[in-house]
Amino acid sequence: MNLSPSQRQSLAWVGLGLLAALALWLLAPVLTPFVVGAVLAYALHPAVEALARRRVPRLLAVLLVECVAIVLALALVLLIVPVVAKEVPQLKAQIPPLLDKLDQSLSPWLAQWGIHIALDVASLKAWAAKLLDANLEDWIGTALSSARLGGSVLLSLVGNAILVPVVLFYLLIDWASLVARAQALIPPRLRESSLAFLTECDQVLGQYMRGQLLVMVALAIYYAIALALAGFDLALPLGVFTGLAIAIPYVGFGIGLVLSTLAALLQFGTLKGLLLVLAVYGIGQLLESFVLTPRLVGERIGLNPLAVIFALLAFGTLFGFVGVLVALPASAVMLVALRRARRAYLGSRLYTG
Repeated sequence: MNLSPSQRQSLAWVGLGLLAALALWLLAPVLTPFVVGAVLAYALHPAVEALARRRVPRLLAVLLVECVAIVLALALVLLIVPVVAKEVPQLKAQIPPLLDKLDQSLSPWLAQWGIHIALDVASLKAWAAKLLDANLEDWIGTALSSARLGGSVLLSLVGNAILVPVVLFYLLIDWASLVARAQALIPPRLRESSLAFLTECDQVLGQYMRGQLLVMVALAIYYAIALALAGFDLALPLGVFTGLAIAIPYVGFGIGLVLSTLAALLQFGTLKGLLLVLAVYGIGQLLESFVLTPRLVGERIGLNPLAVIFALLAFGTLFGFVGVLVALPASAVMLVALRRARRAYLGSRLYTG
């Protein structure tokens, strides 16, 4: 069977994609720190190049960018510490009266509609007390026992925490030469079309990442200020966390909403607190959907939030944590491939008849 050059190129890309997927599936635990480093290097290398163009020595530029990235990551983690440290003890003290109040108000209301349900408040109290009495060591032990990474999980986590910055450093130092060597591996007859394809993928992914970062910063500022005006003690950590967690569409928003709802129940203990949370998060969702995302990300990019969620779930299920890391780049590649396939189909004789 004779294949045209474009068909052979398409088959080659499909083959490379299948090989890459097989490698990810087989080597996922080993590849994790390298994939994390590669994703971070892709995101951070523009900052390094910008500093290098301003005659900052490349070594110093890499160290500055990497140190800032590490500080920001640690700051994000530390944002959750005061929330957990403050809410868990309060939950332990407040859950019994909250359950009593729920039973006293819910049962009569349901009875008016002919629904007779008696909550087993005592069992719920016992379950909640057992859950919250579990110490940190128990939670860590449960998490580690459920993880199937092979070998010592704790040693693996510590090793990855050390290895990722090292991988990131060397990738940022040699990024330009690595890209040039990778491009040199493409056969000359396919180089022009392949580089055009990869350039389009890079543009789509870059626009999406830059736009999404601006959306996250804007929402972090909004939620922090709005929750502070509503009188929340934990406005800053809750607001910043919610804004940055928007990177995972809908899921991050949901986690922030749950944390803020718990904070409202513990701080206010009335319907007013819940209404404040719903107002703040409802306006935030409208702001994100109708103002920030269309203006900063743009419909032209084409990475629909539902497609992002599907990619995260699908790649995460197939390849674990490594799959989550490569889900967005893979989505951009598939989006560009589908666009080109659509253009080729619309321009073909099969479509025009």
